[in-house]
Amino acid sequence: MLDWNTYRGQIVAGVGRLAKLTPDTIKGYAQLTQAGSKTEHLDAKTRELIALAVAVTLRCDGCIAVHTAEARKQGASHGELAEALGVAIGVNAGAALVYSTRTMAAFDAASEA
Repeated sequence: MLDWNTYRGQIVAGVGRLAKLTPDTIKGYAQLTQAGSKTEHLDAKTRELIALAVAVTLRCDGCIAVHTAEARKQGASHGELAEALGVAIGVNAGAALVYSTRTMAAFDAASEA
């Protein structure tokens, strides 16, 4: 099993190294991630739970490591996390269903060629 706290530190250190080589890239990324919070339509906890659902969908361990710590800091509960992850599971299953119909259509189209 992954040591999430160590991994999170490695991610932060790696981003720091990258920032020294290409500071504008990291500044742009930071500006992008902070842009949504400026509207204040969603609170920080909700944004972190959304980030975790997206991280699961994208299978990004680095995002999971960083956003779980932030979600916990913002007061997210196990129940809230489970509900957000349930949404990710539902979307992934739904996406697989939709793309299955596309695959069937492509398969049918291949027989017409």
